[in-house]
Amino acid sequence: MSHEYSTWKHPYNPSKKYNKRVAYFSMEFAIDQALKIYSGGLGFLAGSHMRSAFELKQNMIGVGMLWKYGYYDQSRNQDQTLKPEFVEKTHNFLEDTGIQVKVKIHDNPDVNVRAYVLKPEVFGTVPLYLLSTDVEGNDHLSRTITNYLYDANEATRISQSIVLGVGGAKVVEALGGADIYHLNEGHALPAFYYLKDNGVKTEQLVFTTHTPEKAGNAERDINYLNQFGFFGKTLAEEELNEEMVAGGMLSYTVSALKMAKKTNAVSKLHGKVSKEMWKPYANNGAIIPITNAQNLGYWQDPELKKAWKNKKENAFSKRKLVLKKELFETVLDQTGKIFDPNVLTIVWARRFAGYKRADMLLYDYGRFEKLVNNTKYPVQIIWAGKPYPMDWYAIDIFNKLVHTTKYSKNLAVLTGYEMELSRKLKQGSDVWLNTPRITREASGTSGMSAAFNGSLNVSTDDGWIPEFRKNGKNSFVLPALDHTLPVEEQDREDCANLYDILEKKVIPTYYDRPEKWQQMIFKALDDVVPEFTSERMAKQYYEELY
Repeated sequence: MSHEYSTWKHPYNPSKKYNKRVAYFSMEFAIDQALKIYSGGLGFLAGSHMRSAFELKQNMIGVGMLWKYGYYDQSRNQDQTLKPEFVEKTHNFLEDTGIQVKVKIHDNPDVNVRAYVLKPEVFGTVPLYLLSTDVEGNDHLSRTITNYLYDANEATRISQSIVLGVGGAKVVEALGGADIYHLNEGHALPAFYYLKDNGVKTEQLVFTTHTPEKAGNAERDINYLNQFGFFGKTLAEEELNEEMVAGGMLSYTVSALKMAKKTNAVSKLHGKVSKEMWKPYANNGAIIPITNAQNLGYWQDPELKKAWKNKKENAFSKRKLVLKKELFETVLDQTGKIFDPNVLTIVWARRFAGYKRADMLLYDYGRFEKLVNNTKYPVQIIWAGKPYPMDWYAIDIFNKLVHTTKYSKNLAVLTGYEMELSRKLKQGSDVWLNTPRITREASGTSGMSAAFNGSLNVSTDDGWIPEFRKNGKNSFVLPALDHTLPVEEQDREDCANLYDILEKKVIPTYYDRPEKWQQMIFKALDDVVPEFTSERMAKQYYEELY
C-alpha cells in the first residue's frame, strides 16, 4: 500500500516565494528530545531549519538517517565518570513510506535502503525522510550501517555516506525529484556524484560548509573510496586524478565546493576563514555567509517572551527565578546538590570538543578556588555536554571536571546533554559561557538560544559573536587574541582575560547593579531577535542560495 508521503507532499500549498523544491541532506537532525538522531550543533541547526521551513510554508523536505542506537546515551560509571551506553531506539511516531531503494556498497550491489517519514504534524517540521538499512533482505553487515551516528569504523562511515548520499538521492527521485539539492556539510557527498551522472545540473547543487577545522573536513584515500562505490560507479584513473587533492586523497569539502553552484559559510567570520582556506576550489570563488540561527518558538520560554515584549522587568526576573528552580531540580536529582536561585549561575554546555575548552576556568586553579569560594559574591557553575564516545581527550576533560566538582556544593557536571536539558540550561542560567579558540568555532548557535531566554553571553570573539556583540551592553566578550600564537599562550591569555571579566564586570554587575543586568538582558534579546532566528535564516537560504 502506498503511503500519502510516498510522493512529494506538504500539508499546505507552498508560499509563492518559496516554491522551489528543495531537498536538504544532513547526517543529523535535532527536531525533538524524543527523536535521538543528533549529536550537536550541526543537528540543532538542521532541526531549527526544518521547523522554520514549515512555519514559512517552504517547499522543502529533509533527508537524514534513522540511527538505530542514536549517537549514544550518556550515563555514569560507579565513580560518576562518563559511560556511553548504546540502547536501541524505537520511534513509533515514524511511518514507513513504502519507498525502498538499492545502493551498491563495496562488493554488495544490492543494499536495501528504506525510507521512513516524520510527518509534519508530529513536531511541526517539513516532511523529514529518514533512511535505514536495518531491513529484511539485507545481510548482517549491511543492516548495521545505520546503527551509530558517526561510527568509529572507517568502512562503516563511508557506507553511511553512500546510504545518505546515493540512497537519499534515489528516495528524492522516487518522490518526484527536486529543483535544488542542498548538502548540509560533506557527509552526503556521493549524492552530488550520483545526481550529476543522472543529468542533474550544477545549478541545482548547493552546499553548506561548517568546519574551519582541517580535521573536521574528511579526507580519505581516493582509490579506497572508488572500490567502495563512493562515486556511484567505478571511476577511471584520469577521472580520479581530477578529483584528487594532495597525496592520493579525496577531500569531501573540496569536492563539494567544486561541484556546487553556490556554497555558504555559517557566519561572517567563518565566511572570511573559509574563503582563505578554500580559495582555489570554490566554484567561481563564491562562498557567501548565511549565519546559523535557532528556532525561537522551540527554544524561547513563552512567559519570558511576554515579559520582554511588554518590557516588564519584574515579571521577567520573577519568571527567571522559577526557571532557575526548575533547572536546579535536575541538578539536585543528578548530583545531590541544592543550588540557590538567587546566586549567579554560569553554564558551560555544548558538544564536548577539545578546542571548545570546557575546563578553561581550571587553567588558573588559584583564581578558580577564589571564584568558587567567594561568599560575598557567590557563583554556581554547571557543565554539561557529550564528548564523542571515542574522543579520549574530551572524555578525560569531562572526567576531570567530574572529579574536581564532586564535593563542591556549588559546582555540578550534568549528563544527558540533549535537547531537553539544553533548553533547561538556557532558560535557567544567568551566564552562557562560550570559550572556543578563536577562528575554530564556525558559528556556535547555543549562545543564541541562551540569549532568547535572558542568559548573557560571556564569550571569546568567535563564530557568530562578532556579528552580535556590543561588549558591556548585550554581552561580555574577551579581547581578541592573535590566533596564530602557540595554543598554550592563547589558553593562558584567554583564561586571564576571562577571570578579569568575571571578577571586574560580570559578577559585580549581577550583584551590585541588577537594573543594569536586566537592561543588558533586554538589549541582548532586542539584538538577537529576529537577526539570529532560523526564520531569518530559512528566508535567506531561499533568497541567496537557492
